[in-house]
Amino acid sequence: MKKITIYLCLLLSFLPCSTFGQYRKLQHRPYADQRLFHLGFTLGLHTQDLILTQSGYLNDNGEVWFSEIPHYTPGFSVGMIADMHLNSYLNLRTIPTLYLGEKYFVFREQTSGEEYDTHIRNNYLYLPLHLKISSGRIDNFRPYFLLGSYGSIELGSRKKQAVLLKPYDFGIELGVGCDFYLPLFNLSPELKFGFGLIDILETDRTDLTDESLQKYARSLSKATQRMITLSLHFE
Repeated sequence: MKKITIYLCLLLSFLPCSTFGQYRKLQHRPYADQRLFHLGFTLGLHTQDLILTQSGYLNDNGEVWFSEIPHYTPGFSVGMIADMHLNSYLNLRTIPTLYLGEKYFVFREQTSGEEYDTHIRNNYLYLPLHLKISSGRIDNFRPYFLLGSYGSIELGSRKKQAVLLKPYDFGIELGVGCDFYLPLFNLSPELKFGFGLIDILETDRTDLTDESLQKYARSLSKATQRMITLSLHFE
């Protein structure tokens, strides 16, 4: 009986160690975060928005037009990820991204209620720089927060429309996400908000030869960009 008791005690003492070893084996790629550099790519959906400032312009017919963006139109984004490890909780990353989308406008006359609607296609090349702030790793996932700034340039803008935007923009970005550690790569869903800091409305409309569109173009005095992006990162 004494020998059986000793054997049982030894077995029970080794059981937690073996269980802990099995638990550690479940952690995928435990040293992935210690690499100095790593690359990846991203796919996502986004919506483009503008904060519009009305000018209150009164035209020769006594009309005052106002405009708004009544709904968001989803667009597509694709980009490359370049990430540099700073320490256990901080990463510096840039994600050059191509955004393909459009904006929908409705112009409404103040008195008569007459409406005019139009849309413009905006394809942007974004060049952001982000600081990724991560929590400690929990099993095979790791939440993070990011902040940074971006510069963008529009590719192939169309003129002679009621609304014309400048081809460049600058702003800040905030986001949250979570790294999921899979056996071969990280999958990271991320929600990001972009806030433009400069006026991107083109008010010098020498390109606008259609007189009927002048009243819509002059109804706006300022526009700043906003964007919401839902992405999947593969790293």
